[in-house]
Amino acid sequence: MLVNTLELLRKAQEKKYAVAAFNVYNMETIQAAFHAAESEGRPVILALGERYFPMVELDGFSAMVKALAEKTKLPVALHLDHAEQKESIVQAIRCGFTSVMFDGSRFDLKENIAQTKEIAAIAHLTGVSVEGEVGSMKTGDFSDEAEGDGSLTDPQSAGLFARETGIDFLAAAIGTVHGLYKGEPHIDLSLLHAIHQCVPIPLVLHGGSGTPDDVIRKAIRLGITKINVNTEVSIAAVQGMQKTLDSHQWPHLSVITSEAQKSMESVMKKCIRLFSSASED
Repeated sequence: MLVNTLELLRKAQEKKYAVAAFNVYNMETIQAAFHAAESEGRPVILALGERYFPMVELDGFSAMVKALAEKTKLPVALHLDHAEQKESIVQAIRCGFTSVMFDGSRFDLKENIAQTKEIAAIAHLTGVSVEGEVGSMKTGDFSDEAEGDGSLTDPQSAGLFARETGIDFLAAAIGTVHGLYKGEPHIDLSLLHAIHQCVPIPLVLHGGSGTPDDVIRKAIRLGITKINVNTEVSIAAVQGMQKTLDSHQWPHLSVITSEAQKSMESVMKKCIRLFSSASED
């Protein structure tokens, strides 16, 4: 069943676990996310980034997600990820997305607050929850996300941002990257603790791919309720396709995409299991 994303995150916040948010952009990625969630018996968030709009017909995409959501008793959310344009957000809301992220990290704090507050007011009129971001992430290897400046989130600014904008959950920059890390990760969990003290709403961790398991577990205990994963799933799919191409002469496209989906499901199950088990440690 399709639910509001905030509903999932409030429960995660209460029980101290995190919900996996997988970037999806075609039938195989969508099906992989549903199959992985059903296999693990856990909720899931399907996230479509604004950058994928040119390759995705939004009405058909959302209809596919809604159709599959109706077939499962598990709560499923449909999220717009890293949107910079108001038009994209309005379009997603009209298509039935249950949450949207306005990425105003390129602006100074005052302008970020002003624009995010406007988006939150629009989304809340239709019962759609909103994610905002303070700070910015760098881009690592194998990512197709835009490069950020890597500025970490200031706890006091984050608290002010959350109060002034009325957002429902906040993406905090604590040293993770989009993509895979170049060298050793430097993730500031003490900063996350300080942010958690200043921000009462659910916190989001972008850059789940390649982040060490022990860091993930600690971050969840410090308030992270949603973890975005894109690159790790993409790499698994490409590797699955490459293995099929290497082992077959002119394999049928359906075989290639089927193997890609199986490879993605394996990674997604691992993530869901890790994110949901933190409360049990």
